[in-house]
Amino acid sequence: MYASRTTQFIVGIFTILGVVALAILSFSLGKITLVEPPGYTLYANFDNIAGLKTGNQVELAGVDIGKVARIGLHNDRARVALRIQNGVQIDDDAIAGIKSAGLLGDKYVSIALGPGEKTLKDGDVIRETQSSFVLEDAIGQVINNLGAGGSREADKAPESSAPPEKSSPKNDTGKKK
Repeated sequence: MYASRTTQFIVGIFTILGVVALAILSFSLGKITLVEPPGYTLYANFDNIAGLKTGNQVELAGVDIGKVARIGLHNDRARVALRIQNGVQIDDDAIAGIKSAGLLGDKYVSIALGPGEKTLKDGDVIRETQSSFVLEDAIGQVINNLGAGGSREADKAPESSAPPEKSSPKNDTGKKK
């Protein structure tokens, strides 16, 4: 009861097609590219890039224009390499900021164009940056400010603990007896 060669061949073809389909699905869902699209690289230095990862989006006016290619350190600051699609022009007064997609969403780099006349080329640096907003730091500052506010009240000089002076009794005319 063995399968014929034709049946084995058909099963083999379907198995290969299934593996290829699974590979394509894995690459597309994992946002993995085998061939990098044509473009150029710009760099931006940030004080804090909390939550930003390689592969995150780069947007201009809400439109996807590239990806974060690499993240590293340069002169004690985070240096982010941005791979920008060909045809997208970014001027030398542009501002790169790290934004969050929703309250707990992924981070992405948002570029806002400036009034600059010179266009940045491959390898140039975006000079103006806005670091990532870190929710934990903001909550910590609020808690510290509330704690400091409470201690300021305690630092005030206490009122005199001497009993209040007794007033002398008055008659109906308002004069002292």
